[in-house]
Amino acid sequence: MAGTRRGQDPTITADILLRAYSIGLFPMADSADDPEIFWVEPDLRGIIPLDTFHVSKSLSKTIRKAPFDICFDTAFASVMDGCAEAVDNRPSTWINSTIRSLYTELHSLGHAHSVEAWEDGELVGGLYGVSLGAAFFGESMFSRRTDASKICLVHLVERLRAQGFRLLDTQFTTDHLKTFGAIDVPKAEYLVMLQAAVEPPHLAF
Repeated sequence: MAGTRRGQDPTITADILLRAYSIGLFPMADSADDPEIFWVEPDLRGIIPLDTFHVSKSLSKTIRKAPFDICFDTAFASVMDGCAEAVDNRPSTWINSTIRSLYTELHSLGHAHSVEAWEDGELVGGLYGVSLGAAFFGESMFSRRTDASKICLVHLVERLRAQGFRLLDTQFTTDHLKTFGAIDVPKAEYLVMLQAAVEPPHLAF
């Protein structure tokens, strides 16, 4: 993980967390069993430019079939639970009790949101993140059905565009996110983009 890892801080509050996002920091934990968290500031920051977001033909075809009911902010805690689950390709998670508590508080304050995919009343995929000004910071996603989290991401971008958001931060890029147009930007360039995005009044999600 290229970048700066700052010291652990046991006194983090929701207000401090929002301030950290506004200057380019985000928290992580070493494991779900470790209650402490630390700040991360990558040298290269992953973003998905909202104006060049790309959806493959195959995924577009799947979306047209509407395999899931997509909702927003109806099961935030359950989405965090899904993101924290151990799966074959992710046997451990960084979502610990401290992070759960902080983001649950941010959700109650209107600064953390979830997108959910439902199938016959069962939560089968989702993602969550933080909104601040005209920026959205994606935190994590999960799928229990093929393409569930991808479809949630498409609906997230549609909503961000409709509401006038200017920045979709993914923290890091992955091959999966690059298929949607995710790119890496140097820290200095990212901070300019971030400042421009968090300056406006906080947008409704």
